[in-house]
Parts: sequence; structure tokens; C-alpha cells
Amino acid sequence: MTMNSSGRPTAPVAASDIQSVETVSGSKGLSQFEPLIFETDRWGKTGVDLPKAKGKASRLGGVERSVRPELPGLSEPETIRHYMRLSQRNYAIDLGLFPLGSCTMKHNPRLNEKMARLPGFADIHPMQPQASVQGALELIDELATWLKTLTGMPAVAMSPKAGAHGELCGMLAIRAALQARGESETRKRVLVPASAHGTNPATAAQCGFIVDEIDANARGRVDMDDLRAKLKKSDDVAGIMLTNPNTCGLFETDIKEIADLIHAAGGYFYCDGANFNAIVGRVRPGDLGVDAMHINLHKTFSTPHGGGGPGSGPTVLSDALAPFAPVPFVIKDGNGFHLIEETEAEAKDSFGRMASFHGQMGMFVRALTYMLSHGADGLKQVAEDAVLNANYIQAKLKTIMTPAFDGYCMHEALFSDKFTAEGIETIDIAKALIDEGYHPMTMYFPLVVHGAMLIEPTETESKAELDRFCDSLASVARKAAQGDESLKGAPYLAPMKRLDETQAARKPVLKWTAPAPEQVAAE
Repeated sequence: MTMNSSGRPTAPVAASDIQSVETVSGSKGLSQFEPLIFETDRWGKTGVDLPKAKGKASRLGGVERSVRPELPGLSEPETIRHYMRLSQRNYAIDLGLFPLGSCTMKHNPRLNEKMARLPGFADIHPMQPQASVQGALELIDELATWLKTLTGMPAVAMSPKAGAHGELCGMLAIRAALQARGESETRKRVLVPASAHGTNPATAAQCGFIVDEIDANARGRVDMDDLRAKLKKSDDVAGIMLTNPNTCGLFETDIKEIADLIHAAGGYFYCDGANFNAIVGRVRPGDLGVDAMHINLHKTFSTPHGGGGPGSGPTVLSDALAPFAPVPFVIKDGNGFHLIEETEAEAKDSFGRMASFHGQMGMFVRALTYMLSHGADGLKQVAEDAVLNANYIQAKLKTIMTPAFDGYCMHEALFSDKFTAEGIETIDIAKALIDEGYHPMTMYFPLVVHGAMLIEPTETESKAELDRFCDSLASVARKAAQGDESLKGAPYLAPMKRLDETQAARKPVLKWTAPAPEQVAAE
């Protein structure tokens, strides 16, 4: 029978029938082979040919370069192809669901990017006369109003550049308040729950405080008995740093009592607001007794965490801490908007300056665009959808994997490795997920859960995408439960296979060295 009468076979071949194909080029179909950019440099090429300048004496005073710089020489097409091929090896939120827990890797609306590039926002300079940037100052002031309204707090410092910087702002305000009370030398102890973000104890230590860890209970929340025990001696307590919802993806149900206990002991309540996207529009931290809380604009209000640009961590402050807010900040009077930049007059109690200039203008524009696009009801739905999606994942996987805690979660689902067979580890599951086309979830964190796997789907994923991810992870989890040894070699389909990450971290190769001439000749 001829091909014309039978047609071409178009059905896919079973994966088990496919043999490993080695190619001369090193590429695999549309996955292009790409060496290091230095290894592409073979003939001293350049993308631009410029004639030598004539009749110009050197002004370098005898320190001209005698040998060529150690930079690769590529033509323009080779340069473009190099970076295009590298980009195709990188996982991104525009390619698929990004399950990293506590990172809020969600879709970034392109409208926000368009607004951030508008003239008057993208091209302003921080040292322009304030009269020439009234629109930008008004935007900052409006964004500050939204943040104060959403949190129920009277003041906000806009200059912190990221989450940890916002933490530092809150703790410096607390330290300044204690100094004003004459208690900065006696109140040195800061309580930090085991379920807090890892930067919390580091920030407290950076500000000169002593960290006292509070245990987590069986429900993954603050152990209230341990907290009360550590407050029996209260005259040295400066405050508490608590993440809510916490890093286990759970809401601290005793938060109001925690605030009351801390205030009764003479301390201040710092709340890590990195997970504010789980409660925005639903809960106002100011109503819970919070004195300071940073907000990751780059997580809650648009640009995904780690989205390729600067972060922004405004810090809201209670009436008790508002006088100590850092400069600069925006005020409005009959003559328009102004920046208060000196620690005098209305800023006489400020603890000082945290940054050279006011903040991240691009992030401010993106965040306000996000807020105005959604409106108050839309922001409430953001939190509801984030929590719904996380609970959907937990419900889909709980019969195969082991949820770390009973009950519903907030914006992220946390699993332990109790379901795995002997010899299979969390990292094996994460590596196998790469073969399924997904970036791994957050692994081994939080530390209060053995073999932790923390998954945050965010509010921007559809049910179909969640199902696809859950089916992929469930397949890997079943292999882990059965002790499938093939997981130990994953990933098999990624450009880079299983790496020795410990050695890579301890002995990184940070500089490319050209092979010896005799080695090149031998090749």
C-alpha cells in the first residue's frame, strides 16, 4: 500500500518507545544548544567595524591597553541568538504557574507596565525641582492614602525599597519610640515566632535587639503558653515580630490577644505584611493592634516577587510610632505637594533617612494602577481568590500528599514529606517536577515542618491551570510514595541535569578561564 493511499502516520509514539536521540549540533529540536558566551568567541569577531581615528593623539598618558580586553567577540546575530536561547531556558510566570510559596509569583498586568513607562513617571529625576514633579508627588500621596485606608493605619513611610528594608523601617521606628521613652537600653528583647519569615530575626538583630524565639503549637500557630511564659519578665520586652498570615500559610487566630499581651508588657507589635495579599480588603491590621507593618508592593499590588526589577516595601505605622517615621515624606498645602526631607519641624522626632531618595517610582505607579484597576471590591476579591486557589490545591492533593496541618489554609498550601517512601526526599520531588515543566515549589521551608513543600498558586491562576499543575505534582507524589528510584536522577529533560548544589554553593566557579592552547590544539 502506498503512502498516498494510506496517509502519513501522525499518532504520537509512546514515550517508552522513544530512544534517547543524540544530535551532532547538540540541539534537541527547538531546544537550541548554547555554550558559554566566552566559548563562542573563536575568531576575535566584533559586531561593529570602526576605522581607526586619524590625526588624533592619545590622551591616555602612556597607559593605553596593550592587549585586547577579555571580552567575547560575536557578530550581532550571534549576540541576539545567545541571549534569546538563554531566555528560552528560563522559567517565567508568562510560561506557566509558578508555585513558589511565600513569593506571590502572579501575573503582572501589562497595563501596569504601560503606565510605569509614561513620560513624567519613567523619565523623572530625583533631584528635579519639586515644582516640576507635582504629578509624581500626587501619585505617591494617593498611593499612601490607599495603603493607610486598606490597613487602617494613620501613617505610612514610602521610602523603604523592599520587604526586609520595610522591616528595618518598622523596627527602627520602635527603637526610636523606646529611646523617646528612655527605655532603649533596658528593653532589648524581641519575641519572634518560629513560623515568622527568616528575615525577621535578622532585622531585629541588625537593630541591636536580642531575639527570643516563640514555639509553634500543633496547629502551626503561636504557642500562647510559651508566649505568656516569656512575657512574665516583661520589663525588657521591646516588642514582637510576627508574620500574619504566617509562613505556614495560616492566619494567627490569637492575634488580637497577642497584641494586647505585648502592649500590656510595654512593647510594640510589628507585623510582617509580606502575605498581605491573603487578607487585603478582608482584614485591617490596624484593627488588630498592629503598630508597624511593611507591605510588599511587588507582591500584593502587581509586579511579581523577583519580577526583574526593584521591590518596594512601604511601612504603615500606628499613632504611637507615626512621629518617628523616616524622611522624606510627602505633605500637601495650599501651594501643592512637598517633600519633607529634614529631621526638623514636623519631622523633628523622625529616626532619620533610610534611602537617598523617596522610593521606587516605577513600583508606585504599578501598584496604584493595580489598585485603581481593581477598586476596593476587586482587591477584596484578590484575597478571596488567592485563598480559594490555595485551598483547592490542598484539597486536590491531600489524599496523595500529607498536609502539614489540619484545616483550611490561607494563600498557600503546606505539605510535609511524611507520604514519601524510605529514601525519597523532598528535593527528588522538586527535581522531578522540572521534568513536568514546572518550577519547583518552595522546599524545606518553613523549618517547623519536616521536608516542607510550600505552594502558593496566587489569585491569577484558572481552575484549568490548577488542575494541570495538581495532576503533574500528584503523578510525581505517587512515584515518591511508591519509592520509585527514577526520581533520584531527575530532572532528565532539563538542559542541566541533577547538579551537586552543595558544591555549587560552597565552591562556585565565578570566572571563566580559557583552555590552554595545547588543549585547544588537541581538540
